[in-house]
Amino acid sequence: MSPRSTPRCVVSARDTALEARIVRRVPMHYADGADVHEDRPGHVRAASSITWVGSCVALVQDDVNFVALVDPRTGLAKAVTLPAGKDDVRQFDSERGNKKYKLDLEALTRVPAASGTLLLAFGSGSKKRRENVMTLAFAGRSARPAPSEPSLIALPALYAALRAETDFSGSDMNIEGALYVDGMIRLFGRGNGEAKDGLVPVDASCDLDWTVLRAHIARPEAPVPRIQRVTQYVLGEVDGVSLGFTDAILLPRSGVMYSAAAEASKDATEDGEVGGSVLGVIPHDRRQPGRWAPILDERGVPFTGKVEGLVLDKQDPMRAFVVIDMDDHTRPSELCEVVLRGPWPAR
Repeated sequence: MSPRSTPRCVVSARDTALEARIVRRVPMHYADGADVHEDRPGHVRAASSITWVGSCVALVQDDVNFVALVDPRTGLAKAVTLPAGKDDVRQFDSERGNKKYKLDLEALTRVPAASGTLLLAFGSGSKKRRENVMTLAFAGRSARPAPSEPSLIALPALYAALRAETDFSGSDMNIEGALYVDGMIRLFGRGNGEAKDGLVPVDASCDLDWTVLRAHIARPEAPVPRIQRVTQYVLGEVDGVSLGFTDAILLPRSGVMYSAAAEASKDATEDGEVGGSVLGVIPHDRRQPGRWAPILDERGVPFTGKVEGLVLDKQDPMRAFVVIDMDDHTRPSELCEVVLRGPWPAR
């Protein structure tokens, strides 16, 4: 048996030449309001990952079974209804006593599709109930393409393989980001929590062949894709608390841009106090280190909220949109416009 190889490790450090500053915040609400029959709240809550679909920002939420298609100018959203969960409800929180049954969709990406757009979202895998993958297709390439019926597929074999690859999963697997890269799906795991069973928490990524994964999603008894190119990351700290991935997007000519948060949580399932969030870049060139900047609020002081999702502005590569998870199901999540200053890589 050949010895286990050591995964590549990328170190990312603060770059004081970079700045990321919030200039506008918009609370997100459903344009049609609440719907008691579908168990939909009036606002978008627990925003966790975003991507562009036409002129809208598509957003998954970790504790409510809806995809929100948000107009970034107004924060008004159209709801795409996902299948109901336990007890035929779609909202899951401590107040209802059913938080443990939430889907925990935390990673969303867009993959090429011949007839339009296909969204792919992953559950965190932090618990056995959170081993689902969602697919949602959009026909056509208009500014507001029409969504098809979403599918939600339990993939325990895939998640078992990811968990068994401990260089990726570490002590407490928590998938937080996904992106499509050259025929591969790259997953990003957040290394929050504590050491256990001889393993430590790690921030890491791995690649899955999209053709094989697509066949496995269509027929879960089909082979699980091989886990490739495991990479671990040391993202730095904010006030002594380690940073962990919360989302990632591809910069085709430059590398990967990511969001990360310093959250003092005891494991991947519990929220903790957040000391700050950052935006960073990991270059394609493996010889170059990663770089990050703390996100500042409108006053120019470090923002202490939890940024969970990230996209670049379609027209201006020096502007981004991020979503904030308020960790309070009674308050709407916010979509924030962020201005980037300094030597950030061009899109």
